[in-house]
Amino acid sequence: MSVTKRITLGVTAGALALGVGLGATSIATAATTPTPSSTSSPSSPASTDASTPSDRGGRPGGHGRGADRGQIAAELATKLGVDEAKVTEALKAFREANKPTTPPVEGEEGTKPDRTAQDAALAKSLAEALGVEESKVTTALEEIRAANQAERSAALKTKLDKAVTDGKLTQAEADAVTKAVEAGVIGGGGR
Repeated sequence: MSVTKRITLGVTAGALALGVGLGATSIATAATTPTPSSTSSPSSPASTDASTPSDRGGRPGGHGRGADRGQIAAELATKLGVDEAKVTEALKAFREANKPTTPPVEGEEGTKPDRTAQDAALAKSLAEALGVEESKVTTALEEIRAANQAERSAALKTKLDKAVTDGKLTQAEADAVTKAVEAGVIGGGGR
């Protein structure tokens, strides 16, 4: 294979990996927003994570799939056997209490908060607000997070399989993207 062809393939694979990574990151970021939604229902599929705003670098809201943002309340309500409105209010109170005090500085990465500590604080806060055992809340949050990660992985696999079928990627390139996402090298996986 000529050097030019190798370089072209390498650049193309890199650009595709970056594009998939950014897309997966957008999905992952959207999935970390526990914002309540009045259209949530317990039977809807999982698609949000139980992270706090500071887990997204202090950015409130998130990106993409806004219609799914309120699912965390519905899913937690179902798993914990409590009213969705109570869960929504408890999540809102937790987010308000844990808002970053200063906005992120443009161009600076900053430090990522300790996810384990955040998860523990969220579980404790929800348990107190809802009158449920903390261990039960922790288990529910972990189950929801695992289901969401599986959903994102399946969506990525579907996209990559289609790219291979369409001749846009080789199977080796698709496998490399999957491996990079799973390792956390590019967004969307490896938490």
